[in-house]
Amino acid sequence: MAEKKDYYEVLGVSKNATDDELKKAYRRLAKKYHPDANPDNKKEAEAKFKEVNEAYEVLSNSQKRKMYDQFGTADPSQGFGGAGGPFGGQGGYYSYTTSGFDGFDMGDIFGDLGDIFGFGGNRTSRKKNGPAKGTDLRYNMDLSFEDAYTGVTREFTITRDEKCDTCGGSGAKLGTKIETCSMCGGKGTVTQMQTTLLGQMRVQTTCSNCHGTGKIIKEVCSNCYGKGTVRKQAKLNVKIPAGIDDGQTIVLRGEGEPGKNGGENGDIYITVHIKKHSIFTRQGDNIYCDIPITFTQATLGAELEIPLVIGGTEKYKIPEGTQSGTKFTIRDKGFTHINSGSKGNLIFTVQVQVPKRLTKEQRELLVELAKTMNEQPPVKKRGIFG
Repeated sequence: MAEKKDYYEVLGVSKNATDDELKKAYRRLAKKYHPDANPDNKKEAEAKFKEVNEAYEVLSNSQKRKMYDQFGTADPSQGFGGAGGPFGGQGGYYSYTTSGFDGFDMGDIFGDLGDIFGFGGNRTSRKKNGPAKGTDLRYNMDLSFEDAYTGVTREFTITRDEKCDTCGGSGAKLGTKIETCSMCGGKGTVTQMQTTLLGQMRVQTTCSNCHGTGKIIKEVCSNCYGKGTVRKQAKLNVKIPAGIDDGQTIVLRGEGEPGKNGGENGDIYITVHIKKHSIFTRQGDNIYCDIPITFTQATLGAELEIPLVIGGTEKYKIPEGTQSGTKFTIRDKGFTHINSGSKGNLIFTVQVQVPKRLTKEQRELLVELAKTMNEQPPVKKRGIFG
C-alpha cells in the first residue's frame, strides 16, 4: 500500500495555514510542476502536479479540510476500520455532506455477497463520479434593530468557488480532449477482492488513477489548473423580510459552490444577528421600552409622546394617579410576524422620576400639598392568600 502523503507537507504550509497562504503555495507549486514547464522531465512533473492539485482540492475546501484534519483523509470510504476490521481496509465511517450521508454503499456490499454465495440478482450501483451537489456556504450578517423591523435589501460579499470561464468547468485546456480513465473505465471506482471473516469479498474503492472522477485530463486549463473552478469574491443581494428575529436564517438557493458532474449548486445560509437598541427591546413580535414621567404627570395625568422604532412619536394619554411601573399598550406598533403578517404591540412602562433638587417655590408648594394629605400612605394588608 502506498504511503499516505501529508497534504500540508505537499504544499509546504503549516496546519494553521490561512486560505490565502494555501492559495499562494498552490499557485507557486502549480507553476513549478506544470508539465508544459518541464519538457525534459514531463512524467515526474505531471505526477507532482497531480499531487499538488489533490492536496489543494482538499485543503481549500473547509468541509474536506476538517475531515482530513480529524481522520487523515477527505474520502469517507477511507474512514476508521483499518486492516483488522471486518471489512479490511474499508472503514464504516459516515460523514454528513451537502448531499446527505456518505460512506459505505451498502448495496455494493450486499450485492457482492450475492456474488459470493450465488444469489446475485440485478442491482444498481451508485457511481462515485455521479452528479453531486455543490458545497453549501454560511454567512453571518449583522442587522440593525430598525432594519429588522422594516425589512431591507442588503448587499454582501462572499468568497466562493465559481465555474472557470476559460475552460467552462471542464478543467482541461481549450481544444484538448478529456479521456476516460483506463483503470476504472470511467466509473470512478475499482473493485478489489479482500479476505474477510465471511470469506472472499469484492469491495469497491475510489480509483487512485483519476481520484474518483472517471476522467483523465492530459493538458490542464492554465486558469484553474485542472480544478474546473476558480476562487472569486461575489457580490450578492439578499432581501431581509420585515420581522426577522435574531438568529434566524435565510437560504439563498443555488448560490453556493458549483456542483460536480452536472450536480446542482450548493446554497448559502445567511444567519442574521440583530444589534441591541438603545431604547427598545424585543420579545417575540412585541416591543418594550421604559418611559420616564414626572411626579405631576403621574398625579394629574398627561398626554405623552411615545417614541416609535421607525422614527416619530405616538401620542398616548395616561390617567390621573398613574403609578410607577404601570404598563400601557399601543396596538399594532410591534414587529410584523413573518408568516401571518400580523403585527405585535408596543408596550411601554412608565417610570416616575422623583426630582432630586427643588426651587424654593416648588418646595413651599409641596409642603402645602403635604399638609392636605397623609404624610405616609397606609401600609396595605395582605390577604390570607397573599
